[in-house]
Amino acid sequence: MNIASYIDHTLLAADASEAQIIKLCDEARTWSFASVCVNTCRVPLAAKALEGSGVKVCTVVGFPLGAMDSRSKAMETENAVKAGADEIDMVINIGYVKDNAWDAVLDDIIAVRKACEGKVLKVILEVCLLSDEEIVKACQLCVEAGADFVKTSTGFSKHGATLESVRLMKKTVGDKALVKAAGGIRDRETALKMIEAGADRLGCSAGVAIVSGESSNAGY
Repeated sequence: MNIASYIDHTLLAADASEAQIIKLCDEARTWSFASVCVNTCRVPLAAKALEGSGVKVCTVVGFPLGAMDSRSKAMETENAVKAGADEIDMVINIGYVKDNAWDAVLDDIIAVRKACEGKVLKVILEVCLLSDEEIVKACQLCVEAGADFVKTSTGFSKHGATLESVRLMKKTVGDKALVKAAGGIRDRETALKMIEAGADRLGCSAGVAIVSGESSNAGY
């Protein structure tokens, strides 16, 4: 299995420097990862560093809380696409989910979907804060809104992906969307288990350790 092709090589730390982003991109080129995932302010740098490599530029929107208004998320998305982003990972409005304000949840996703038309959209559910019923409903709305992926986690909350959440999300979306597992995937064994559970993409900062078989203490 070419596990590198599953990996979004990720660096979303608040103190990530230009040199660290360039190193991330160099590693992604070397190992042929699916993408690098960076904060929106680093999209231009990553796009330049990865030009001609075949590695996509992924960025996060409404990150990590998801509590921004939809217009702000859409504007952030538009700016990221103009700067060179190929893929958008947006955080769902978790408060709306808890309110059972499902129309508002759907409208929020649609606003970002429209803003990144033609690009890949992944919707982060933050499964550690949701019940199974909420995960299922949220996944259904992501499909309705035209999202390409449902994603487990930001990696910045209580915990990241679990095998159970990946299985539940895959069962819910079926062949109508893909699943990205993120948060806490730090070794090859865990990565392979996530793929076996149904993950089509893996978000992790330990990408090099995973493909090389080394151990890692990376956070995401």
